[in-house]
Amino acid sequence: MRRAAVFLFFLLATHAALAGAGDARFVVRDVELVDVASFNLRSPVQSGHDLMLGAVILEGSGWTRAEVLDGVAGMAGLLTQCGIRLARMELTRVAVPHDYLDLFTPRSRELAADVMPRRPTLYFVRDTRQRPAFDAEAVGRGNSHSRPEMADSVWVTRAAPDLPVVLAHELAHVLANSGAHVDLPGNLMRDASDPAHTHLTEAQCARIIERGARHGLLVPSVAD
Repeated sequence: MRRAAVFLFFLLATHAALAGAGDARFVVRDVELVDVASFNLRSPVQSGHDLMLGAVILEGSGWTRAEVLDGVAGMAGLLTQCGIRLARMELTRVAVPHDYLDLFTPRSRELAADVMPRRPTLYFVRDTRQRPAFDAEAVGRGNSHSRPEMADSVWVTRAAPDLPVVLAHELAHVLANSGAHVDLPGNLMRDASDPAHTHLTEAQCARIIERGARHGLLVPSVAD
């Protein structure tokens, strides 16, 4: 009995220590399973692939739940042209120290490793301390060798314009595992995001699907 009591005390003490260590920097306020059916997206013409998405809002970043959901809904609508359906979305709200509100690889690696949300993940941050500075940045498999904790993620700052287009553009980079841009008129993957740049070619969709499925970021759709 004495040995069992000591072991139980050790387990409780260890659990408390781990919980305290986790709470020291990052506090997960809540994890919400979003009703994506409420987005009222048009269905893909053909059955295709499902996207299971994670999204993280940093408290103090300036992002609101409504802004994020509106942006994701618009993004999901653009991806249906490739037969991709947003099937599930987990929205996590996290309180972080002031020094973690902006995209900055040393800090963002720690955040991603600690919170470990569903991938691919959209992170809604305040600003960026990266150089060169971008309004949004995609971290795919190909450009995550020095920051593996951030693989399969998109980091979006408050300065990002045309949020649905930006999200779709950056997530396409992640799914296709490619940083390539094109000069095609009206194409989503042009270098500069614009509300008029929304089209994806059959070849682009094929790469997004093939690479996304290979890396486990997309799964074949199951008929409802």
